[in-house]
Amino acid sequence: MSPAIGDLVAEATATLAVAGIEAPQREARLLLAALLDLSPASIFGYPERPVAADRAAAFRTVIARRAAHEPVSRILGRREFWSLPFRLGPATLDPRPDSETLVQAALDLIGDRSAPLRLVDFGTGSGCLLLALLSELPAAWGVGIDRSIEAAGIAAANAQALGLADRVRFAVGSWGEALAGPIDLIVSNPPYIPAGDIAGLAVEVRAFDPHLALDGGADGLDAYRALAPDLHRLLAHNGHAVLEIGQGQADPVTGILDGAGLVVTARCRDLAGIDRVLIARRA
Repeated sequence: MSPAIGDLVAEATATLAVAGIEAPQREARLLLAALLDLSPASIFGYPERPVAADRAAAFRTVIARRAAHEPVSRILGRREFWSLPFRLGPATLDPRPDSETLVQAALDLIGDRSAPLRLVDFGTGSGCLLLALLSELPAAWGVGIDRSIEAAGIAAANAQALGLADRVRFAVGSWGEALAGPIDLIVSNPPYIPAGDIAGLAVEVRAFDPHLALDGGADGLDAYRALAPDLHRLLAHNGHAVLEIGQGQADPVTGILDGAGLVVTARCRDLAGIDRVLIARRA
């Protein structure tokens, strides 16, 4: 006999609760809705609806993955960022809401959003930063750089799905070594976790986000040291770099940028009140 929606939700809720997942019932409903291609309202409103045996088995597999603390976004293979859908993969960082602080800070710098601006995103991952900006800047053109071939491919697929492929290119490389300026706006969410701290991160991060996108070296600042000379070389005279940073890194990263001939003009805080973004230009 096929199990009913309500029975599966109850079973999954208990499994997730034991695993310490917050809001286990909400997540159970969300995952079942996605698996059955139904709205969450349908899951809530029709608990008696039967579920085919193969779909029920697939759902139990999904719940086992979530009970092992695999993020919902990884299980579904997608994440909403800046109200846009982004496909994810093992080689891409899972975008966090904190990173929307960077997008907003970059947009706040631009007086004329219809200007034909040149953008670059270093460590582009899923392309979420660059593509979010291009969605707001209709005449802008961008390049996304990543060290991972797989990540660059996913970013290109996201651009195609969002209707932005004609204004962006993605390439595999190391920071700005293959680029020439001038660039109006450079953005980056580089790896900034100290290598020794990765083991202490939440399971959802340390086990499922690519370490290439997390590991910032011994002190978490290696990427900024590598980036700073390229920022100075590539930025247009009136251009800006907008960089995401980790907690407590505002002062040391400011020092690195200053040493490369850049001046930090602003610090932006995330929703938790933490300095999350630095804005810099050529001195």
